[in-house]
Amino acid sequence: MDQQPLLAHLVELRNRLVRIAVVLLVALLAMVPWAGDVYHLFAKPLLDVLPQNSSMIATEVTAPFFVPLKVTMLVAFVATLPHTLYQIWAFIAPGLYNHEKKLIVPLIVSSVLLFMIGMAFAYFAVFPVVFGFMSAHTPEGVAMMTDIDKYLSFALGMFVAFGITFEVPVIVVVLNRMGIVKLKQLREGRSYVIVGAFVVAAVVTPPDVLSQVMMAVPLWLLYEVGIVMSMLVNKEKPDVANG
Repeated sequence: MDQQPLLAHLVELRNRLVRIAVVLLVALLAMVPWAGDVYHLFAKPLLDVLPQNSSMIATEVTAPFFVPLKVTMLVAFVATLPHTLYQIWAFIAPGLYNHEKKLIVPLIVSSVLLFMIGMAFAYFAVFPVVFGFMSAHTPEGVAMMTDIDKYLSFALGMFVAFGITFEVPVIVVVLNRMGIVKLKQLREGRSYVIVGAFVVAAVVTPPDVLSQVMMAVPLWLLYEVGIVMSMLVNKEKPDVANG
């Protein structure tokens, strides 16, 4: 284990945080001229289902400027995430044992990839279904003109929900690896997981059945993936992990 003085660790932490901030700022500044286009792409799933001659609206004076900027900042954060994770890893790696490094690296990489896949699934698969359902069930005489700030809040909430949903395999592997839940218990808990998946989907997603199924089914399938991954990564600990 590294025994550098505390001050040296703090200086290194500061330097790496500065690098993260600088790269993020540069990426953001590079994207700002196209903030409007970034927001249009971000809002496209909703814009595609809006009735003819209707549009999104801004109910606050500063929203047309700050909302696209927030979306652009989100895109810049995602784009620079590999660099951010590298800086974090470079800071903590010297203090880890080899067996800890072998476990943490795959977990970090898989966690980030799965979260991004969850966001992509929400954008490309769920949003068109949800917004199509809302558009089709808008009462006669009501104009569907969503506020851009409220759309941002809704979309971010869905991104987080599906991103976390796609983290299920990692959560299952960690619980199993730590010996908290054995493989036998994971297999026996399938029926509860299926019911729980639909309950979670009913709470998180809009009230249409299709969007709820689109969250519940992947949640269950990802749980099964977690069981398979647990079998692969815990072969050396059958007494603890496999039960």
